[in-house]
Amino acid sequence: MPDRGFPSPSALRSGETDLIAHVQAICDRVDAEDPRIQALLPEPARRERLTRAAGALLDRFPDPAQRPPLFGLLVGVKDFFRVDGFPTRAGSKLPASLFEGPESAVVTRLRRNGALIAGKSVTTEFAYFQPGPTRNPHNPEHTPGGSSSGSAAGVAAGFYPLALGTQTIGSVIRPAAFCGIIGLKPSYDRIPTADMLFFSPSVDHVGLFTQDVATMDLACSALCQDWESGVGAPSGSLPVLAVPDGPYLDEAEEIGRRHFEETLERLTGEGFRIERIPFFPNYADLNRRHRRLTAVEVAEIHKDWYREYSDRYSVHMHEIMRTGATISDDERDGIRADQLRLRHAMEEALLSAGADLWIAPAATGPAPQGIHATGNPIMNLPWTNAGVPALAIPSGKTDDGLPLAVQFCAPFGKDERLLAWGEAIEELVRG
Repeated sequence: MPDRGFPSPSALRSGETDLIAHVQAICDRVDAEDPRIQALLPEPARRERLTRAAGALLDRFPDPAQRPPLFGLLVGVKDFFRVDGFPTRAGSKLPASLFEGPESAVVTRLRRNGALIAGKSVTTEFAYFQPGPTRNPHNPEHTPGGSSSGSAAGVAAGFYPLALGTQTIGSVIRPAAFCGIIGLKPSYDRIPTADMLFFSPSVDHVGLFTQDVATMDLACSALCQDWESGVGAPSGSLPVLAVPDGPYLDEAEEIGRRHFEETLERLTGEGFRIERIPFFPNYADLNRRHRRLTAVEVAEIHKDWYREYSDRYSVHMHEIMRTGATISDDERDGIRADQLRLRHAMEEALLSAGADLWIAPAATGPAPQGIHATGNPIMNLPWTNAGVPALAIPSGKTDDGLPLAVQFCAPFGKDERLLAWGEAIEELVRG
């Protein structure tokens, strides 16, 4: 895949990069390549809208010194967020009128910080398992992952340097891994979720995609609540990394596990200390309980829509609705309580081992062939369940050019520390 770099955010703010010309160039790229990738939902007048929006932004902030941090950055917004002026369909066949409401808080925050909405990006149906048409830019015969399919593929294809996604199991970290870009699932509720659609409120996270950690840090400083810029890892230090040995790692495919172990060897050679910790001994049960929690919550959210429009739901949604109807309130509440217990156990295990971050495969392996499914999210499930921040960084490619990645996870609320170390180790991990 050719280089798809973007001008730096500082070049857009200073005017070194002409914003109108940049928008036109990106629209040319989308027009030429998105018919093959299908990352964005169709919008016939996209170029005209974005040109007007860029002009209005320049008029609003004529002085480069007064321009906000995301000035001129194009953003792909997963069609699970409400955006004023756009319909919201959540990748479904239901009427868009059902999902009308105030603009999602994170989208409003993007606009206030100077971002331009490139468009709505493709999502799987209701951010679950029924895929849309999006293809992997590295090889269009392979999935980009899901459910934030278009957000990840669009960043990888060079349509926008920043994109919004959501993660309920692995819908940010997995597509980031498959598409060879940076993905961040912040701590639970660190990015506001007000007025977005939900799949499972107890585990839904707003997540982000970028091409590098520096842009991710800039985006977090604008979007995360109470972000403390400059507060993070000790200068010049490398984190001690913990590997969760046991049934969890056994979920990785052979190629994914082999690459992960090779990455650990490479990092050891670069001076990282790595501790292997037996963890997740009952991983199958954790997986089962997480999925039952999402089932009962999605069944509650969709009960009225499903009653009227059940014929418009996919087989995947029929299955989870049936499962959700079998789960009691007591079981649901017990699983929610276990989320906090797991979060505390993760932190205690790191402290006991003298480690700073967890390291694990970001996906079971490379992106599977075909776009009829989006891949297995199981490597992402425990970190989502516990609500801790997770960062995917590309770590290599297969012999046929498909990306591979590792994920780093920090204790809850330590997002700044995770990204500070992420910037320091990105080049080493990318190899």
